[in-house]
Amino acid sequence: MTVTNSSAAHLSRSDVARIEYAEMVRQASAGDTDAMERLLMRAQEVAYRFSLLVCGHPEDAEDVMQDALLRTYRHVSQIRDPEAFRTWLYQTVRNACLMKRRRRVDEPAHLTSIEQGGTDTDGGPAPVDVPDTRRPADQRLIDSWQGEQLRRALAELPPGYRVIVVLREIEGLSTREVATVTGLSEANVKQRLHRARMILRKSLEEP
Repeated sequence: MTVTNSSAAHLSRSDVARIEYAEMVRQASAGDTDAMERLLMRAQEVAYRFSLLVCGHPEDAEDVMQDALLRTYRHVSQIRDPEAFRTWLYQTVRNACLMKRRRRVDEPAHLTSIEQGGTDTDGGPAPVDVPDTRRPADQRLIDSWQGEQLRRALAELPPGYRVIVVLREIEGLSTREVATVTGLSEANVKQRLHRARMILRKSLEEP
């Protein structure tokens, strides 16, 4: 299905994106290399933006994005419902980020490596880990969004609420798609989204 200007006027942003992705998936599955390239280029931006928000670590986000693109390239012909591609992509990113988080449970948080400055057991030079004073990756992502008040309000949201707001209001997913990605019920997504909107409204109304 091709989205024309007249038909797009009667569709939501989420519907238009879903149809466009589905068309690219179908064409790529049929061996259209141009469609595959367009699909990967579009998925790259979405996957990195979302993985940075969920993972928190830029290095993890980069790894997860590359993994998501590789999975897309390898398995695009196996996607049974092309119109569910976005949901599949977000699920892939979220699950990969959760795996990354589990591996980091026992690691020190926010460390950078310095090549000189310490010694090992033999008295030779050794790397030293020091706290990373940069703003967390998800906060830097929020900084890139327009509007100081919006950035501040989003930053104050609990992470679970923030992900739902981003998926629903910024990425344009439907409530059902958000529920599928997060593993929550649609009722729970609606409840959290309502609560998040109230928090955001209160923050944005403050002088």
